[in-house]
Amino acid sequence: MLKVRVDNSSGFCWGVIRTIDIAENELNRNGGLYSLGDIIHNPMEIDRLADEGLQSISVDELKDVKNAKVLIRAHGEPASTYKIARENNIEIIDATCPVVTKVQERIRKFYDDGYQVVIFGKKEHAEVMGLVGQTNGEAIVIRTMDEIDTIDLSRKTVLFSQTTMDKPTFHQLKEVLQQKIDELIVATMEDEAVDFHAKDTICGQVSGRDKKLKQFANENDVIVFVAGRKSSNGKVLYTICKDANPRTHFIEKENEIDFSWFEDAATVGITGATSTPQWLMENVKKYIEKKSVSN
Repeated sequence: MLKVRVDNSSGFCWGVIRTIDIAENELNRNGGLYSLGDIIHNPMEIDRLADEGLQSISVDELKDVKNAKVLIRAHGEPASTYKIARENNIEIIDATCPVVTKVQERIRKFYDDGYQVVIFGKKEHAEVMGLVGQTNGEAIVIRTMDEIDTIDLSRKTVLFSQTTMDKPTFHQLKEVLQQKIDELIVATMEDEAVDFHAKDTICGQVSGRDKKLKQFANENDVIVFVAGRKSSNGKVLYTICKDANPRTHFIEKENEIDFSWFEDAATVGITGATSTPQWLMENVKKYIEKKSVSN
């Protein structure tokens, strides 16, 4: 019989748990709440919270909302969002992850001190948009090594990272810039910036899962990785898992499972992103077990 188990190191990071708790507490009190953007990059959890009264709106839609309560999700927002809220008499329920808030504060300080701010991340990602907003839109966002030529190598520069990016590429970027820029600082999560041996601004709850995730992937014949397709950390963690175990398959929900994946397998491991709810992984486990018996 196929043995299926859920990775006990997977599931929501504390920043996401905090955000969901804030949303649910507000919904329990008032029965309805706007979320600026999807509260989390997992459509199943979004649907669950929508049933409780959480309604996602865009920044453009925010401009037409007045006299309401709006949740700022864990990714954070630029100062311009708070300005709109003040003008429209909107009460902000701020659930920005404290890790993201710390990065925003550090970026603002370096920008005010005249540094060129470079962010390793995805331009379209909500968190990055919030970070760039701390620099009046002047920060340079790069995602690959090929984009280094967009940086002014003659300026004093500080390097940050979106909290959910992959460490290997970040460190590669850091080493190349070290050779090209005379005055380069790598920002840390501490009160002061230090040199290249310092901790970067990638969230420890994402990068810290590497070792445990690889171990879990190696302990099972097949891995089912559950995450929303929009999840940045999901893509990073899935790649780590896939590299450790080539028989790793990405799904968003149960009906995407192909049971041919499990041929000749004795064990199946289920894991996911820091935005994947535990209940969803447990549902996937039950689904596989039930279908395996019937087949």
